[in-house]
Amino acid sequence: MPAPGSPRPDGPVAVVGLGNPGAEYDGTRHNVGFAVADVLAGRVGGRFSSHRKSGSDVVEGRLAGRRTILVKPRGYMNLSGGPVANALRFFSVPADDLVVVHDDLDLDFGVVRLKLGGGEGGHNGLRSISKSIGTKDYLRVRFGIGRPPGRQDPADYVLKRWSSAERRELDVSLELAADAVEAVLADGLEAAQNRLH
Repeated sequence: MPAPGSPRPDGPVAVVGLGNPGAEYDGTRHNVGFAVADVLAGRVGGRFSSHRKSGSDVVEGRLAGRRTILVKPRGYMNLSGGPVANALRFFSVPADDLVVVHDDLDLDFGVVRLKLGGGEGGHNGLRSISKSIGTKDYLRVRFGIGRPPGRQDPADYVLKRWSSAERRELDVSLELAADAVEAVLADGLEAAQNRLH
């Protein structure tokens, strides 16, 4: 069996974008995973629709030649694990073939990095997923949102909308993150990291 992060073109892969449901969270930093998932849905020519058995919105298509299930959990960020575990079970996707796209306070705005496993860095969505699927060994696409200015509480900062300066660069950064997802599906983690980092 291939090591985690290796391309395995014979089976399906799940790409999960993290965010909070509801219009009040659209365009916030914490919802950048949803935004990247929307870019990928456009690339496969699909539209998200409700998938009751997983508690997510789902699009099926092909990315980098692989059958791909794009997933946006419908619960709040800190409850992402249940819908993700349900989607993996329903679509018969092992944790080795899970890619999670999420915001990251420890990276400057727009910086995209790939990672396998490790800690959750205080990210409640990742913590919920790790607990629900029983492992931390899944691929992550980290999208930098930067640190909050001054003494602003990180919990407030992630729920704020992008600044006007960030919005001018956001579309390019979202495409870069979508490219990173496709690269890791096509070539595996190490080769994708070498291209991206």
